[in-house]
This record gives sequence, C-alpha cells and structure tokens, in this order.
Amino acid sequence: MDITSFISKKASPISYATSWEAPSNIALVKYWGKYGEQLPKNPSLSFTLSNSSTNTNVVFTPHSKSIPDFDFYFHNVQKEDFKPKIAIFLERIHSYIPWIGNYHLSIKSENYFPHSSGIASSASSMAALSLCLMDLEQQLFPEMTSLYFHQKASFLARLGSGSASRSIQGPVTIWGTNEIQNTSSDLYAIPFGESLHPVFKTYQDTILLIDKGSKQVSSSTGHNLMHAHPFAENRFLQATNHLSSLLSIMKSGELDDFIRIVELEALSLHAMMMTSSPYFILMQPNTLAVIQKVWTYRESTSIPLCFTLDAGANIHLLYPKEYKDVILEFINKELAFFCENGQYLTDEVGLGAKKM
Repeated sequence: MDITSFISKKASPISYATSWEAPSNIALVKYWGKYGEQLPKNPSLSFTLSNSSTNTNVVFTPHSKSIPDFDFYFHNVQKEDFKPKIAIFLERIHSYIPWIGNYHLSIKSENYFPHSSGIASSASSMAALSLCLMDLEQQLFPEMTSLYFHQKASFLARLGSGSASRSIQGPVTIWGTNEIQNTSSDLYAIPFGESLHPVFKTYQDTILLIDKGSKQVSSSTGHNLMHAHPFAENRFLQATNHLSSLLSIMKSGELDDFIRIVELEALSLHAMMMTSSPYFILMQPNTLAVIQKVWTYRESTSIPLCFTLDAGANIHLLYPKEYKDVILEFINKELAFFCENGQYLTDEVGLGAKKM
C-alpha cells in the first residue's frame, strides 16, 4: 500500500465522541535514525505492553472553519504546553484526513503510568489519539475494512511519534520494510502474526525506575545525530540483520538467542549515543550496576532473565511468565536498591489498543 492510499475524501461533518486506550511498547530491535516524514532508517520490532497505556477521549464538534482547532486536557487539567506537539501532528495529518478541518476537538488524556518512568508516553498517547480520529473516519466511511483501519491508524500515529506506529496492535509488532516479512512497511507497523511462539504471548516486563528525571538529550535530537554518524550505516545493517534473526527466534522460542540479540540491541543503541557528535550518555551508574547484577543472576541460576533499554537510564527486565515470582523476589532483594525511591513497575505483553 502506498502513501496515496491513506488520503481520504472530505465528508459532511457529524457530531461524535469516542474514547480509546492505547498501550506503550518496548522495542526489542531498536529504531534509531529516520528520514523523510518520520520514516525509519532501519526496521524495528517491539513487545506491545498491557498496563502502561494512555486513555484518550475526543469530542468532535462541527464548526465552520477550514482548519481544526482543539482544547487539550491532561488528567482533567488544561495543558497549554502540550498543545504545540498536537498542533504539529494535526498539521501533518491534515492532507490525509481533510475532513478534520470541519471540527473542533476537545481532547482529554490520561496516562496509566508515572510521567518520566522510562515508558514512551508519546507512543501510547499518539496511538490513542490516532485511533479516535480513525474511529470518526470509520463513521464517515463505513465501508472501511478492519485491515485498513489499523494500518491507517498506525500510519497517522507514526506522524506524531515514530514508535507510536507500533502501539496499535499486539502482542508483537514490526515496523519497517525488510526482506523476511514481505507485508512490512515503513509507513505503518504490522502484527507479527499467528506463528508467534506461545512463550512470548505472556512475556513479562518489569521496568526499573533508575532515574525519573527528564533526559538531557531528547530522542528527536538523538535521531537527528544519526545523519552524520560515522557508524550509522553499519548500525542500520546490524539492526536489519538482528530483525531477520529475531523473526525466526520468536517462532521457535529459543530464549538464549532471544536474550543475546535483545541485550546487544540495547547496548548498540547506547553505543550510538556515546559515539555521536556531540556525544552523550543517558545511562546512569545504577543502570550499569543493575546490568551486572542481571548477568550474574542469569549465569548462576540459568533463569532466562534479560534487560533492554530505551533512550534513557531506566531498565526493562524481560522474562517468561513462569519465572515471575522468583524474579520479583530477586528484584526486591537486590535491584530495588538501585531504583529511585525503590520504585519499579510490573507489566506484561498485551494485545494492543481497545475502544473504551
């Protein structure tokens, strides 16, 4: 499907209200570096989370203007400082949903996880808002198929935040063209499919809150630094090769190979940050201390616990559900000490967004 397929027609406005809950996701193969309009320089693959989600309610009220306007409330408090990002998003998607100019939007959003917790709130929030928009478009054009609905929701979400494209469906999604999965696309994410091994359908993600402060360097800045990065092309090739390997591993359930690739991806992501110009480090001393503890624990117990990192200091611990009790005991005894105020969040793989 090409980009013109996502350009809808204009339609007579209707009054409508809808609410969607969309999850965040944690990338296993990392997307770092983009081109064009929020397009990835390498494919990525992620777990869709379950508990870490955003609920967004939108009331669409027809008006006589030719451009959309909106109010935005976060946890029932009007947030003017959030509005510029939403305004940019609506401007980007206007040509794909030209009917949006006929509406005033009252947007109310809530996160079911703490701010600055190492979970991508832009992914869940942009996915939830995009699904509300697509819900209205489905009312305007009821002949729309479910496949088109999900693909265009992912397409629109990507224009707000690249990783948001992976927060529409679950339990595992793929974003970016690759040779193994011939239905993949740079324009939107797709679900892994029926061949996913059962162990990954209930995988656990415990997020250790090492540092809840704002990042010194934003993800957008980090992506832009890849344009002149001396190792960028090799990194894109590495990620592509890792994706190909992981697609096979996630069908077979080979956890040793899964662990090796997932941890290498996390460290490769941070290596790109430390070797960019200007260089920067988002990991903290406690991040490294936890990684060493995880390696020692895995070696001594043979329990398949591994870590991954997004662009920050906080650690996502990934493991099969059958080991949940013993790993939570390990976290409480040996890892909570390294978390800010001893805090961590428990989550697991989920099935994707849902209408409320």
